[in-house]
Amino acid sequence: QVQLVESGGGLVQAGGSLRLSCAASGRTFRSYVMGWFRQPPGKEREFVATISSSGDRTIYADSVKGRFTISRDNAKNTVYLQMNSLKPEDTAVYYCSTYILSRKVRYWGQGTQVTVSS
Repeated sequence: QVQLVESGGGLVQAGGSLRLSCAASGRTFRSYVMGWFRQPPGKEREFVATISSSGDRTIYADSVKGRFTISRDNAKNTVYLQMNSLKPEDTAVYYCSTYILSRKVRYWGQGTQVTVSS
């Protein structure tokens, strides 16, 4: 079982910044590919960013490229999402997630609300 706990959400004005954190349980965190997803109000959940287990490779959705940065600290079992130049359309519940291939199971955190005011 993998437990993921997000934090760092809140209310921010357009143009501002927030840093989300996701703390993971388990001794094998360093082997997990981690991702961030978001669900805007009334919309489907969508991909935001992903990072390889070692942290050397990242992929971003076009909508956040150049503004968001995903990173991880394997010593702390934590993955981060630095969000800069926030826009009202970034308003959503943000979730961290990992897919464990050997178990064919995707794990999700409980989510953290990010609200960007115009």
